[in-house]
Amino acid sequence: MSLGGGGGQMQELQQQIQALEQEKEALEGEIEELRDEQVEIDEATEAIDVLDSDSTVQVPLGGDAYVRATVDDIDEIIVSLGGGYAAEHDSEEAVETLERKKETIDERIEDLREEIGEIETETERLEQQAQQMQQQQMQQMQQQMGGMGDDEE
Repeated sequence: MSLGGGGGQMQELQQQIQALEQEKEALEGEIEELRDEQVEIDEATEAIDVLDSDSTVQVPLGGDAYVRATVDDIDEIIVSLGGGYAAEHDSEEAVETLERKKETIDERIEDLREEIGEIETETERLEQQAQQMQQQQMQQMQQQMGGMGDDEE
């Protein structure tokens, strides 16, 4: 095995490790987004529990702009079901739907954590492989240097 070939394999391993690290970071980012969504669900659930009909609320319009509005009927809550669909529920059904969404998010987070664990395991395996290659290259260099010294004696 030539040193140049080993260097190419080493570079390939480093690229694979870097790709795995980027994938891990993306998954961690997705987990953070899902956690933010869970916080929003908690806030919505709390608001449903606290609000009464005729309560005044601030409704987001987008772009950090809000309008004050009065809740006509707290038992007419529209909850997104995903995929562009929504359904009207009374407050109890709305809370149940939100709790189911939160459970689904928990499951997704767990799946992502498992993927991250697999990536970490693969990264460790590749790092060990790279370290072994590096040690082999060092040994070869030492042997070649030692062989040169023997010729001089």
